[in-house]
Amino acid sequence: MDWKLELVPIPVADVERSKRFYSEQMGFAVDHDMCVGSDVRIVQLTPPGSGCSIVIGAGTDDPDVKPGSVHGLQLVVPDITAARAELAERGVTVGPVQHVENGAMVDGPGGAWNSFVYFSDPDGNGWALQERPSVG
Repeated sequence: MDWKLELVPIPVADVERSKRFYSEQMGFAVDHDMCVGSDVRIVQLTPPGSGCSIVIGAGTDDPDVKPGSVHGLQLVVPDITAARAELAERGVTVGPVQHVENGAMVDGPGGAWNSFVYFSDPDGNGWALQERPSVG
């Protein structure tokens, strides 16, 4: 039996601002943007090449989940330096390439699965890029 994670809700304060960030700056595809009634808006976006999407919205908020409270979201890329440069060119504030060494984060790339770049969306939801080993 396959178990596939396909949708992750991201709490945001301003749907339009977040839609612009994820679509224009992150390069996510807008799968749909729909209103359900006058108070509910749902926007689903998918990272390039991903089988999992995110959803942002208004009127569906859980009062216990505040904008900016999600951390540890991770996108896996084949070339972390190129991915970091692409995000920076699009205006995303990104940290340096780092890796874990002796239990601490240090600047520079690491070995297999050990290169990361950290950034946040406009609300402070925390993301990381992680470089996967090259296939071949």
